[in-house]
Amino acid sequence: MTADPAPRVPLPGYGGYVALLVVVVVVAIALNTLLSDSKNRSGLAPGQTLPPFAVPLVLGSLGGDANVATRAGEGEAGKVPACSVRGAEILNVCQLYEQGPVVLALFVDAASCPAVLSDMQALVPSFPGVRFAAVSIEGSRGALRRLVRSRGLTLPVGIDKDGALVALYKVDSCPQLTFAYPGGVVQGKPLLGSPSTSALRARVAELVSAARARGLKRPAA
Repeated sequence: MTADPAPRVPLPGYGGYVALLVVVVVVAIALNTLLSDSKNRSGLAPGQTLPPFAVPLVLGSLGGDANVATRAGEGEAGKVPACSVRGAEILNVCQLYEQGPVVLALFVDAASCPAVLSDMQALVPSFPGVRFAAVSIEGSRGALRRLVRSRGLTLPVGIDKDGALVALYKVDSCPQLTFAYPGGVVQGKPLLGSPSTSALRARVAELVSAARARGLKRPAA
């Protein structure tokens, strides 16, 4: 992960617009490919452990691809284990589930299915022990920053620049919400599509109740 480079100055004339159009089309095709090939994708099964990952936070200055390594020296997945990659500008799922139950939303970009983020944000005060977080699969960082700020989000939002989490988390829907106990064990089937606020609240309450039955005594600080 590296600091974001300085923005490029667009060229005059039509060339810049044509180049931008090409980029938009290529990104659209790539995203469609990522989410249309849904074979063997329906989210993580209950009882699985959340696959480790560390991604840059949208509002931070770090760049780079997601680290999804489970051990050192995994090449493109990461040189060091993802769980050990931590910092103020990093969203690390291992760090989240060490602190309490987790509600993780995976979505495609700032335009397609971000409404669930506001619903998650609204639930934060009611469930202080739950760690709510979201990751955008690719997308424009500038647009994502505007999304986070316009919706007043305080929950961490990361960006998976290369789409590594699509296969890792078997993403088959936008958004896809995964619920996990402290320690990272998946509590139940994911919520696929855009759930109602009441349905989301009910699932979070169910997660907390089930976590307490497993020994969770109090909300994490």
